Amino acid sequence: MALNVIFLGPPGAGKGTQADRFAQVKGIPKISTGDILREAVANKTAIGLRAKAIMDRGELVTDEVIIGIVKERLDRPNVAKGIILDGFPRTVAQAQALDGLMAGRSPLIVVDIQVPDAELVRRLTSRLVCGQCGSNAPAGLAAGSPAAAAARCPKCGGSFVQRADDNEMVVRERLKVYEKNTRPLVEFYQKRPSFCPIDGSQSPSRVAEMIEMAVDTFAITAGVGGGAGR
Repeated sequence: MALNVIFLGPPGAGKGTQADRFAQVKGIPKISTGDILREAVANKTAIGLRAKAIMDRGELVTDEVIIGIVKERLDRPNVAKGIILDGFPRTVAQAQALDGLMAGRSPLIVVDIQVPDAELVRRLTSRLVCGQCGSNAPAGLAAGSPAAAAARCPKCGGSFVQRADDNEMVVRERLKVYEKNTRPLVEFYQKRPSFCPIDGSQSPSRVAEMIEMAVDTFAITAGVGGGAGR
């Protein structure tokens, strides 16, 4: 059976990196709402054209449209082995709609990467991104270090820079917004046996190990595809 996993976590928790790594290890597609939204717009699908019209007006894409784009993506054959969801759902309403979309499929496993605010602030105020493509700098490359000045992005060759909004005041406000917006979503999922809280304050490799162990343990218990790609 398929392995379906949602990744949750605050800014700086490493959620995107861990979702990418897990998807590669398991050999199943990662679905990012930003990516599939851009793809739907580029492909001029019916739901993509609706999204483009909303964005062209300078408005936020509605839950209805986002859910429609996710549904369109879930109908493709390459999700037969499972999916990794990154950036969706963001609200309880989206989570409830996702439950409907997943009816008849293997259960959703929810990975919640938890990191103390002090560590998140430290990470975000020292992180670097590529000035050309926006990719995160490799782990261990911090703002102000001699190595950072000479390093180049492995994807495009660009230089690494610090984001203007990666200062302590802005970072703390972003974390407050995340907590306010995401706490109801975490509460929606945390009573489920498939909810996997992960200590994200450890090294990226250790966090990856813990995620794989937690997901595989639940998958084996539930009789779903924990061994995919192994």
